[in-house]
Amino acid sequence: MIRPKAASDPFTPPATDYTLGERICRARDSVGLSTAQLARRLGVKTTTLQGWESDRSEPRSNKLVMLAGLLNVSPTWLLVGRGTPPQIDDMPAANASMRQSLDRVQAQALALVDEIERLKLSLDD
Repeated sequence: MIRPKAASDPFTPPATDYTLGERICRARDSVGLSTAQLARRLGVKTTTLQGWESDRSEPRSNKLVMLAGLLNVSPTWLLVGRGTPPQIDDMPAANASMRQSLDRVQAQALALVDEIERLKLSLDD
């Protein structure tokens, strides 16, 4: 959804100036949430959040503050793009969590293989 503005028009803001909806999408992507997940956490319908992201409507001030908190950005950045934008990682938080779980399971599997080998050796003695 992030669309850079055309650079050829001198009256067009730079590519870092996105609409409110584009900033919401960018921040949501940076924390690794789907539209449905974020809507549930905000207590709004998915279609409501989709309306905000597509710039068909805007959140009320209380929802904007909640949204900023959930997305780890300032309300000012969401509204006007001033301040620190979210850092978009190569691997969203959900993938990082899954990677940690996989590493833990792999370590457990290796420990089981070692235990099996130890038991086999004790049987052969």
